[in-house]
Amino acid sequence: MTSITTSAIDTPLRRSVERTCDDLAMLVLAAVAVIAGLTFRDYGLGWDDYTHAEYADLLLRMFGSGFKDTAALSFANLYMYGGGFDMVAALLHKVIPLELFETRRLVGAVVGVIGLAVMWRLGRRIGGPLAGLASLLLLALCPIFYGHMFMNPKDAPFAVAMIVLMLGLVRLAEEYPQPSPRTILIVGLGAGLSLGTRILGGLALVYAVIGFMPLFLEELRSEGLRESVRRFAHVVYVLLPGLVLGYLVMGLIWPWSIMEPGNPFEALTYFSHFFEKPWKEMFDGAIVSVPDMPWSYLPTLFALQLPEVMLVLTFGAVIGTLVMLPRREVPARRKTILLMLTLAATLPLAIAMVKRPALYNGIRHFVFVIPPMAVLGGVAFGWAMERLRANHRTWQPVVLATFCFGLALSLAEMIRLHPYQYTHFNHIAGTVRGADDRFMLDYWGLALKQASDELREQLVERQEVPPRNRKWKVAVCGPQRPAQVALGPDFTIGWDSNAADFAMTLGEFYCKGLTAPVLVEIKRDDVVFARVYDIRGSSISSLLSIPAP
Repeated sequence: MTSITTSAIDTPLRRSVERTCDDLAMLVLAAVAVIAGLTFRDYGLGWDDYTHAEYADLLLRMFGSGFKDTAALSFANLYMYGGGFDMVAALLHKVIPLELFETRRLVGAVVGVIGLAVMWRLGRRIGGPLAGLASLLLLALCPIFYGHMFMNPKDAPFAVAMIVLMLGLVRLAEEYPQPSPRTILIVGLGAGLSLGTRILGGLALVYAVIGFMPLFLEELRSEGLRESVRRFAHVVYVLLPGLVLGYLVMGLIWPWSIMEPGNPFEALTYFSHFFEKPWKEMFDGAIVSVPDMPWSYLPTLFALQLPEVMLVLTFGAVIGTLVMLPRREVPARRKTILLMLTLAATLPLAIAMVKRPALYNGIRHFVFVIPPMAVLGGVAFGWAMERLRANHRTWQPVVLATFCFGLALSLAEMIRLHPYQYTHFNHIAGTVRGADDRFMLDYWGLALKQASDELREQLVERQEVPPRNRKWKVAVCGPQRPAQVALGPDFTIGWDSNAADFAMTLGEFYCKGLTAPVLVEIKRDDVVFARVYDIRGSSISSLLSIPAP
């Protein structure tokens, strides 16, 4: 499809601009890969890491036993999710000299970089080299996506799988009704990976059915009903090998899904209702039970957590798509592509606002809508530069400088928050400092790793040893497994603060601020993410500021 941004920057050296954009994109990917490779060990464990590692062991044991050991098919509720990421990390751990949870962080970084590369190709395909570069920069410098890719074992891999599937659907729209074997392969692989990771991957079918309507209507007008039906049937027929591949991929990474034909639908029904004992989280300064979150939960958090430049460009792209749809002079294929992207970026949020399911842990379950937002933003930026080149060339440097300034704001926050980028709040919210008293920040508990490291260092520096015949005892307000892994075998972790030597607490609303000596304090932007208190000789009944759920 003809690009709209081939010569968006005013210069006689059109080819050099294309090459420069592509070279810069490759440089960005290389820089992200290098930085991720140097820093992946900085990211702590979240609430789910240990359980996911256990799930991976059960899955590998099942495959190794020839499906005789089927404990994985009833493990917690994880059997209703795919375990592809977990299995890859567990297998890689066997062959590289890294600890298991370091390996999981490395695999997360690799998956994230792959997602960035695929999304660059997607943005470039839709809008040309400048749009592709802009899309890549918007996603790579989105703190929410970047932070989650290291430590979120479900939602970040799912977001990447959906990027692959969207690339396949865009190629299908371009090549309809004669999709190439490569397009069929990408559609099948993307469908298998997305559905095999989370059942929400089925939303892509909705994107395709609605998104392809402009193309179908154009076919009806130009080719007639019989020929349009014949072409559609031909496309379905040639896609069958890709769909078979997708089913096999889904079964490989989510074995439970193919044990019974109705299992995927059972998972969809299961996750449509809240499946755990309700707890409370802070939203907009109020402590709310997660099944009772207001409809404004997602739009508020997206508006306050995404970078300002992405918000502006995405909003402009969505409005532009809606305005473009009724215009007859716009090619039907372009309408289909942009409509699919707009649906991918907005429909899941709209459904959640209407259905009001239990919502918690910020926007982590909706990370998969951020890449299509970035693509729309990149295409919008490329389109704006093209219009300025044609009509107001003197404004091009101003718009480019504003775009770069917006990216620089995000980059500065990412550096300042490292390795807690996923807690980012933009300047509309007053950054994390302004959001601290109103919203959850480190809900994964990643700061316990840094707090644990510094506690060990302080004890070594002070030459302190645990009481005779026992280990150090640490009471934790937060996820205990991550703290145990970070502290190591010389410490015992528990809830009992009366019998503990130290108290390790997250800086969240449910943890008490203690009147005891502070040994370690983890802060970003003057916000406390975690503390370690010396409570030897103290009498502290509980670390919780609210009753346990």
